[in-house]
Amino acid sequence: MRLAPEKASDRGRLSQEAASMDYLPVFLRLDSRPVVVVGGGTVALRKVSWLRKAGARVTVVAPALHPELSAQALRGELTHVAAEFSATHLANAIAAVAATDDPATNSAVSYAAREHRIPVNVVDDAQLSTFIFPAIIDRSPIVVAVSSAAA
Repeated sequence: MRLAPEKASDRGRLSQEAASMDYLPVFLRLDSRPVVVVGGGTVALRKVSWLRKAGARVTVVAPALHPELSAQALRGELTHVAAEFSATHLANAIAAVAATDDPATNSAVSYAAREHRIPVNVVDDAQLSTFIFPAIIDRSPIVVAVSSAAA
């Protein structure tokens, strides 16, 4: 791709914009690495789908599961912990996702992940998240991620 020539008047503006980037776009290699998803509903199902597609070894912590998550657990495609969230569930995880409709649980997941120094995504709550899921266009081997920085 060829960029338009930069004008001297644009240099200061571009430097300020670069300095204020809210998120660093990264791609994580998750091959068989443990990721914990807290919540068992439709939103959790979407996050689990992307994580599994990237090769993560997913554990879902939730008292009950969406039927498709339940089927995946029965097939051994993910691990289901039928319990309320506890910080101990994150002991070996390299990342966590809170996908519940309970603000207190989502907050607890965020706090515990930060205490364990692992990245956490709290669905629809950028303030509690240390990473976000972008919009993903997968035409493997080309993958495009687009984000509005949770705006």
